Amino acid sequence: MAFIQCNFSSKTLAIGASMNVLLPEPKPGQQPGRKYPTVYLLHGLSDDHTAWMRWTSIERYARSKEVAIVMPAVNRSFYTDMAGGYPYWTFISEELPEIARSFFPLSDKREETFAAGLSMGGYGAFKLALRRPDLFAAAASLSGALDIKRSKPHWQKDFGYIFGPEADIPPEDDLFALAEKVAASEGPKPALYQACGTEDYLYGSNRDFLQHARALGLDLQYEDGPGNHNWEFWDEYIRKVLDWLPIRSA
Repeated sequence: MAFIQCNFSSKTLAIGASMNVLLPEPKPGQQPGRKYPTVYLLHGLSDDHTAWMRWTSIERYARSKEVAIVMPAVNRSFYTDMAGGYPYWTFISEELPEIARSFFPLSDKREETFAAGLSMGGYGAFKLALRRPDLFAAAASLSGALDIKRSKPHWQKDFGYIFGPEADIPPEDDLFALAEKVAASEGPKPALYQACGTEDYLYGSNRDFLQHARALGLDLQYEDGPGNHNWEFWDEYIRKVLDWLPIRSA
């Protein structure tokens, strides 16, 4: 695969932005103009866009799938239009896919557009799929910070910047409320994959979201097993995510 470190200007953020991209290399005799299925792979709160390449074998896992991997940087934003910061939700859900597709041969088809992430990125991936089910066919969360109302005591300072002084979580940023909205709609519904280690401090909130989503009848595949909030778990399970995603061979 080709590994590309991409720095570009974001009009939405009004600052320079970064993403790392993995692209399949063309096969001999391949028809020109092919557009690749794409996974927008999101980082956690204390990481950046380089973390997946540094700490997992994502390139090796993705090679056989012929899928592009886009890894953007969003700082400690919780993939949200911040009250005291930058509009990272607008950036990640609107500007980034448009820019990435203008630079690279990425599919714009819903059935070939996916999101995945760990911890804060797991929250971001599910938010992309549940808030924009018209654009994302599937999403995967690994050790996701899925119940951010419960997480407020852990990240009170960050949440003050993100959601305002009272850190009130609006429905459009609450995955539980978004799941209810998607379940009640007549529009497209994304497939979801959720995994969390049984020793992870977010295990309880992950089980709560699982029960909530299944009670709503959403298409959610769940796995857990021994593991903590660490790269050993995420490296193992991102491979399972790629096996689970409905990536069609050319």
